[in-house]
Amino acid sequence: MKLLTISQFALELGVTNSCIRRWVLERRVSVVKIGRLVRIPATEFDRIVAEGTRSARLAGEEGRCRR
Repeated sequence: MKLLTISQFALELGVTNSCIRRWVLERRVSVVKIGRLVRIPATEFDRIVAEGTRSARLAGEEGRCRR
C-alpha cells in the first residue's frame, strides 16, 4: 500500500493542503496514522475521483436547455 503525505495528496488532486486537512478532520478521507504522522492511502485518490465522476450524456438525450 502506497501512502501519501497531505502535500502529495493535495498536489495530485490540485487542491490546497488546508483543504485536505479539513477533509481529514471531517473524515471525508481515510488516513493512516503512524505515530504523529498522517498519511493517506493512494487508493483514496481513486475513490475520490470515482465519487466525483459524472457520465457524459449520450447523443440524442435531451438536456435542460431547449431551443
